[in-house]
Amino acid sequence: MFLCGVFNLPTQLTFLFMNTKTITGLGLMLLAACSQPKNPDDKMKTKPSVLLSDPDLVEIKYPNTKTVAQEDVFFGQKVADPYRWLEGENPADSSDLQAWIQAQSKTADYYLKAVPLREAIETRLKEVWNFPKVGVPFKEGNYYYFYKNTGLQNQYVLYQSSKPDTVGKLFLDPNTLSEDGTISLGALSFSNDGKYCAYATAQSGSDWQTIWVKNAETGELLKDKIEWVRYSGLSWHKDGFYYSRFPETGDQEGKFTAKNEFQQLFYHKLGSPQSDDQVVYADRSQPAHMHSGEVSEDERFLFIYTSETTSGNKLAFKRLDTENAAIEPIIENFDHNHSVVDVEGDKMLLLTNYKAPNYQLVEVDLNNPQPEKWKTIIKTDPKRVLESVQLAGTQLIATFMQDVRHKVYLWERTGKVGAEIPLPDSIGQVGTISSKKNNTQVFYGFSSFVQANSIYQLDLARQKSSLWRASAIKFDHKDYVSKQVFYKSADGTSVPMFIVHKKDIELNGSNPTLLYGYGGFNVSLLPSFLLEEIPFLENGGVYAVANIRGGGEYGTAWHDGGRLLKKQNVFNDFIAAAEYLISQKYTSKSKLAIEGGSNGGLLVGACMTQRPDLFKVAIPAVGVLDMLRFHKFTIGAAWATDYGTAEDSVHFANLIKYSPVHNTRKNNYPATLIMTAEFDDRVVPAHSYKFAAALQAAQTGHAPILLRIDTKAGHGAGKPTEKQIEEAADKYAFIMFNLGLK
Repeated sequence: MFLCGVFNLPTQLTFLFMNTKTITGLGLMLLAACSQPKNPDDKMKTKPSVLLSDPDLVEIKYPNTKTVAQEDVFFGQKVADPYRWLEGENPADSSDLQAWIQAQSKTADYYLKAVPLREAIETRLKEVWNFPKVGVPFKEGNYYYFYKNTGLQNQYVLYQSSKPDTVGKLFLDPNTLSEDGTISLGALSFSNDGKYCAYATAQSGSDWQTIWVKNAETGELLKDKIEWVRYSGLSWHKDGFYYSRFPETGDQEGKFTAKNEFQQLFYHKLGSPQSDDQVVYADRSQPAHMHSGEVSEDERFLFIYTSETTSGNKLAFKRLDTENAAIEPIIENFDHNHSVVDVEGDKMLLLTNYKAPNYQLVEVDLNNPQPEKWKTIIKTDPKRVLESVQLAGTQLIATFMQDVRHKVYLWERTGKVGAEIPLPDSIGQVGTISSKKNNTQVFYGFSSFVQANSIYQLDLARQKSSLWRASAIKFDHKDYVSKQVFYKSADGTSVPMFIVHKKDIELNGSNPTLLYGYGGFNVSLLPSFLLEEIPFLENGGVYAVANIRGGGEYGTAWHDGGRLLKKQNVFNDFIAAAEYLISQKYTSKSKLAIEGGSNGGLLVGACMTQRPDLFKVAIPAVGVLDMLRFHKFTIGAAWATDYGTAEDSVHFANLIKYSPVHNTRKNNYPATLIMTAEFDDRVVPAHSYKFAAALQAAQTGHAPILLRIDTKAGHGAGKPTEKQIEEAADKYAFIMFNLGLK
């Protein structure tokens, strides 16, 4: 909870909005005066008495932010860290920090609520959001299951049915677990016979989860309860399941920022207390290593994955049908990525990028698993990335990514190429594929930038798919166009970008445009339909997605081209995307906004500090913004594969060049809405706090620098519908208002 009080401010707050020009017929200035709320949540209910009219007429007097004489030395170089206290590690700073957070939240809230567009945007978002949404059905035991949301429910509900096309009965409803919808479902796994369901719940968007078990036949909730779980799968074997957890620290508050170390793989037997759970695999010599387990469908093998960062994993296995069997290694280094697809007899299908930069599928004899003895089933392809392989009856469903678009093929287990499955659109992505070994019934989701997710059924015999359930959204996609272009980055590399807009816009350089990017961790930005974009597109906005290096759009080489000492390529690619949109008359500097979240928040922070002249609006969300200290919190150390860390002299010299917190200088920065969340325990909010303080102190222009802190929310997963709509309304009101969209 936020504490009452502000530091260095009078009780009656008049610090919010001050005019910087004489206002004679130019518009209203907002002078917001308010007293401290008795209830911290009251700040979200209070509205300013007047509305803003012109973004250039308002200057914000920000809350005072104290500085400290903190200085670190990296390889002989002194680096000041005047906002270290905003990390909250010193208990003596606690009251000052909470007061600062409350004051920043109040400043942002009053500005956003005073934007005249906001109420209309929120109303329209509720309209377009309010339609039934149904997930792809999947079969477990004798029942089909699917997620459903009637429209504005905060969380999706899981239903159980004897047939895939009937509603059936409610099975799990997380909306009943909290009054405000902030408890969400996480990992979900059924026993092989479908009798039991183990599922996880998370509170307020945290990555920490609690595991529960339900009898799928009777609906009874069992007494089993597993805690201190984070980044874990669930995999059944006989009358229990494997899961991963961290040691209990006893510090409930500290667990949201403390470094995550010594994860272990456990086995839980139904009906027993967690204290009796058996440690299956652990390595006390390697605190950063993460371990997870996956049981083969025939329950004969346990596969153990070990990783130390976000790229590369070891792989080992244990024979579960042999008493006291040893754990046998298959891959003993972290150089490549490997995932088990299936096991038949002692032959395993493995998806890997070993000697295959765009991945391949190989068959591995578990009696002789050495890589030189692997047999290629689907070979690597220089023109496309093999993204996933699933079993469907006796066939394989292979999903490829080619120029950031999905293509799906049926494949024989022998390696014989099957037919391509025609998809509804050439620009789109296949979402969830529901298929099983020894089951010929296949469903999959498909969406694009202009088409909301619809469900298709695949006929394996005819090798064709048909529409099974169309989206019920009331949005005419025929009025919009999505296209792909290629542009040159600073070093001549050709980079793809998607552009979405109304069909009738003019390329006159005056269209409000939002450019989105990510550029890291082998993540690919495929065509995706986003409800929150609709009001922006309907009002003449252009939405662009740049598939910059650091992602996985073109396999390992594309990822490698934008990480570690080549990270600057990511920022250059994004800046080049902005310059392309301007040169092709889609927009201009005064009409261009940029957005990115998490690693994309770093992208926005780096680009706006390197080229503040190029953008009118910047939205860095839940960003990694302090590149010298990110590895000291929660799971941050796992990102070293993409970033390196400041503990290495070579990487320090690289990180200090682009770290947003450390490259903020006196300048005229774009209007900036920094977004974070109270319980973000993946990218801790201190990143955003420090960047906001630095930017507010450095801003020489009149554009606002606001810090929006979402309460009872985390990095993004599990955010209830109400909060999603509220966040989208704030974000697009800020963007559209500051781009001059009326």
